[in-house]
Amino acid sequence: QVQLVESGGGLVQAGGSLRLSCAASRVIFRPNVMGWYRQAPGKQRELVATVTSSGSTNYADSVRGRFTISRDNAKNTVFLQMNSLKPEDTAVYYCRITGPYDAWGQGTQVTVSS
Repeated sequence: QVQLVESGGGLVQAGGSLRLSCAASRVIFRPNVMGWYRQAPGKQRELVATVTSSGSTNYADSVRGRFTISRDNAKNTVFLQMNSLKPEDTAVYYCRITGPYDAWGQGTQVTVSS
């Protein structure tokens, strides 16, 4: 089984930036899809962005143009660069891998103050 470990969350002011990282515990087979999801208090978990092992990306409308997902296949790691952060981006952010696996990370808190 693959384990995912996120890092990079924190507290930032509106308009600021954060970069999240998610590393897999072992070499992961392709094809696969790695992505970021988020869950705000009282709301359902929602898709933020995904990237396939071949590099195709997909974004939620609410983050397109502000967030960038990328991955380093050699290091089995996926990143989420978040710019122009808004208070409504406040949530716990989860990393996920699907394909030959289905695993979630433990989550990392992102808090954007106004």
